[in-house]
Amino acid sequence: MRNAIAAILLLASGLLLPAAHAQTAPDVLVKNTVEEVLAVLKQNKDRRVLEEIAEKKVLPHFDFRAMTQLAMGVSWRNATPAQRTALENAFRTLLVRTYTTALAEVAGVDRTIEVRPLQMKPGDDFTTVRTLVREPGRPPISIDYRMTLTDRQWKVTDIVAENASLVISYRGQFNSEIGRSGIDGLIKLLEDRNRKGA
Repeated sequence: MRNAIAAILLLASGLLLPAAHAQTAPDVLVKNTVEEVLAVLKQNKDRRVLEEIAEKKVLPHFDFRAMTQLAMGVSWRNATPAQRTALENAFRTLLVRTYTTALAEVAGVDRTIEVRPLQMKPGDDFTTVRTLVREPGRPPISIDYRMTLTDRQWKVTDIVAENASLVISYRGQFNSEIGRSGIDGLIKLLEDRNRKGA
């Protein structure tokens, strides 16, 4: 659970990337922005502030369509355009609520981040930014950001915490629900879960 919370924390805080700096190296962007956000979190636990950070500064830099497609796996091909939109919106809301809860739990904790040297060739439009999150008295946690260059902006398509993929972790749940009640059943499940968490 601690690793999952840390992953969500950095999933959300790690990429406050201004569009104007899209050509800045992804590792530099991650390092600078994570450090800035962690400094804020040490002093602020207001849930409304955390939600505002998520909605206005973080979420525009995630490719939720790609993340939803990865979480759906082969079932994505069977979804209609309307179902895909509903799934993307519901999954986005689920991740936002999970993130805000996780941030509220770890706000005030003294954390630091070490960004590993980027292994990327000129012209690549996909990379992984590897990081280690350190907290006094605990072993470091590895968190990797899988990023794609889309419309001249680096966007996150997955987060891997301690070798566990965030989006792939949802795939089993999604496929189980689709097997029971179809794609519409999965949409209803996600929407119901979001309403309960509101």
